[in-house]
Amino acid sequence: MTKFIYNISLFLIAVLVLQSCVNSKKTEPATQAEKLGFEKGKKVLIIHADDAGMCPEANISIEKYLENGEIKSTSVMMPCPSAEPMVEWAKKHPGTDLGIHLTLTSEWKTYRWSSVSDTAKVPGLIDPDGKFWHEVPGVVAHASAGEVETEIRAQIEKAKSLGWQPTHLDSHMGTLFGSPGYIKVYLKVSEEYNIPAAIVDFSDKKVVAVYREMGYPITDEVIKMVDGYKLPKLDFYTYVPKGGTYDELKENFFKMVKSLKPGLVQVFFHPSVYSENLKTITNSWKRRVWEAKLFSDPEVKEFLATEGVVITNWIEVMEKFNAKNR
Repeated sequence: MTKFIYNISLFLIAVLVLQSCVNSKKTEPATQAEKLGFEKGKKVLIIHADDAGMCPEANISIEKYLENGEIKSTSVMMPCPSAEPMVEWAKKHPGTDLGIHLTLTSEWKTYRWSSVSDTAKVPGLIDPDGKFWHEVPGVVAHASAGEVETEIRAQIEKAKSLGWQPTHLDSHMGTLFGSPGYIKVYLKVSEEYNIPAAIVDFSDKKVVAVYREMGYPITDEVIKMVDGYKLPKLDFYTYVPKGGTYDELKENFFKMVKSLKPGLVQVFFHPSVYSENLKTITNSWKRRVWEAKLFSDPEVKEFLATEGVVITNWIEVMEKFNAKNR
């Protein structure tokens, strides 16, 4: 009898230990990075150059970064004047992680662009000047989800017609997160083409709160849509912070990386080499020039190595995802 009680006691202890482990896992669920097979506790960054194809200055900077292996990911704005040269460069450099920076706005005062699709098919996307609206609210106020779907499909198809298979999708100025309807077609098109979209896992209420605070309509409907999304998701999506000087920008970047929780995070930035032409395009030219040297900076490289940051891209993410889901 004593032995029986002793065995029962051991069994109960084992059950309690098991419950403790289960509860621990519930309070700290696996990150998207861990689910893909990256090491637990690591900050896994997709350092991502936005706005490839916008102008020659952006292309020059991004191509140099990719050639030197200092970043591993970028995406191209297909409606813009320098998109085709960027795609042609990528075709000559197999293994380039070049996605589509799905573009529905044309934000600058004088340097502007319109839709890839026939404007007659997407009238809500076109402003009185015959270009995309300057800002996201203009798009949301005028364009239907159907028009948005027509245009983003056209941008993907244009890249494919040039002989390039996009490696991922993301959203210029976050326009595709402007309404639940836009998010729905973004995820739908991504799944149909089997091209991963930069979308954050919204199962963490704290993450949802961050994006809601930024003004994104992360409704319960959106959370449910994203939960059912079948391709890889990010743990977080952020950007290289601003700074009044290059050194301040760099220091702010260090602080931002240190503040990140472990997981798969896309960090976007907008590098361009200096030119007088760039100054005529955007008032943010100085920041873009600083960002064009940020990831070549030995101090930045040393910082990322010391922090144990893992640098990846969408090609590796999909390779890991496919291996896990064979």
